[in-house]
Amino acid sequence: MTDSRLTPEELEGGVVFAPKFDSAGLLTAVVVDAGSGDVLVVAHMNAEALDATLASGAVHFWSRSRGKLWMKGETSGHVLKVREIRVDCDQDALLIRAEPAGPTCHTGARSCFYRQIDTREGEPVLKRIDT
Repeated sequence: MTDSRLTPEELEGGVVFAPKFDSAGLLTAVVVDAGSGDVLVVAHMNAEALDATLASGAVHFWSRSRGKLWMKGETSGHVLKVREIRVDCDQDALLIRAEPAGPTCHTGARSCFYRQIDTREGEPVLKRIDT
């Protein structure tokens, strides 16, 4: 999908969607709740995952650990339905506004970001927060 013939001005200000995948063929996808704006998950997409997401309206990722394409919620039913996709200035990251059909995290938490780092006692520790 990347068009190397685009100038930086065309890439950053034009209308051509030309995602810039990294050397592993991936780009970062940040998924936020379309209603609340809360960050739900940060994962990676390859061209196949991006194409599947655009075609189906359900968020797909490339699993680096499993080495395969997967649709979020394919086993749990907690699909992320796309409401809007934005691309950053140099087209190497996506912001996906989605409607979650249940918890997003495989742990059952609403978001994968359910802990914060607490340093009040000196050493950093993780504290679970309600999301």
